[in-house]
Amino acid sequence: MTIRVCWIIPTLDEGGAEKQLCLLANGLDRSRFEPLVITLTRNGPRLAELEKKQIPVVAIEKRLKLDPFAFFRLTKAIQKFSPHIVHTWLYAANSYGRLAALRAKVPIILAGERCVDPWKRTSHAIVDRYLAKRTSAIIANSRAIVDFYGTRGIPKENFHVIANGIEPPNVDPISREEAAKRMGVDPNRYWIGTIGRLWLQKGHKDMIWSAEMLRLLHESTSLIIIGDGPERQRLEHYRDQVKAAKEVHFIGHRSDTAQLLPHFDTLWNASHYEGQSNSILEAMQAKVPVVASDIPGNRDLIQHDKTGMLFPVADVGTLMKTTARLIESPELRQRLADNSYQKIIADFSLPRMIEQYEQLYERLWRANKG
Repeated sequence: MTIRVCWIIPTLDEGGAEKQLCLLANGLDRSRFEPLVITLTRNGPRLAELEKKQIPVVAIEKRLKLDPFAFFRLTKAIQKFSPHIVHTWLYAANSYGRLAALRAKVPIILAGERCVDPWKRTSHAIVDRYLAKRTSAIIANSRAIVDFYGTRGIPKENFHVIANGIEPPNVDPISREEAAKRMGVDPNRYWIGTIGRLWLQKGHKDMIWSAEMLRLLHESTSLIIIGDGPERQRLEHYRDQVKAAKEVHFIGHRSDTAQLLPHFDTLWNASHYEGQSNSILEAMQAKVPVVASDIPGNRDLIQHDKTGMLFPVADVGTLMKTTARLIESPELRQRLADNSYQKIIADFSLPRMIEQYEQLYERLWRANKG
């Protein structure tokens, strides 16, 4: 008998959680599991990945913050599939999805907490605690998330930690000159890259200012920002205000990021809060040295001065000085790159992640069946 698993997530945009869900769905053993993906708000660019593997996707098209009609459609979609397991991802799906799964009398309900979320207010904590009592398990990708929710009244024994998985590169390599041509940058400069959705939490403003300070020490540096989002116009305006337009490049969402990333000389991650960064994982796999903000999720990946470098959140001066140290020491860059690559191989393989999910699903299903 196959186990029917229904995943619920707000969208299929280019986010970290969305990527991990698609990797999991595409890699799950179809002889043992029957999958369905439900998007709460809309589909997105990652829909094509699921369609390629013939994984059915249902869009609920929730339009309002409190949308009873969407809740009704979601409940009906769950009842039609009749899953053994509903696994929700991110706050909106964790709340709407778990409530709908309870109403549909799904036997096993799982929630996915992917980030340390300091923005949550008391009302969010009340909802989280209420639903945690009615949830079979909560899956986190980082011990930092477990600790965070432990301080907010959710017992740590409710959680299972399954780290993000990263797939081996499956693209044809390109030359640095070709990468420079695609991005519109000078191949002879020192490339600092950052990858991620342009949200306020990601610290892009800090990086722009630090990059401009760094150019006073090392004139041949360029900051390349891959990604798009609601903050782009504001960030471009800020870049122009600090007169950094010449060497701060916004190149938007890219389908060829895996080919561009290996040519970065350093990757920056300046998030103010995060779960477990896919861009850091991918840079470590590509042997690109990483400088990242010293937050719980990043500390799971980076041991300072061994597998990367950490700097205090929003401390643009330390970010600049740390990167200057890397620019001045090719030996340090090589050491960090080699160590980080070995950590990825040991701890973050995609087959390992998928196997852990499969084992958890089967264990819970057998326990419920018994």
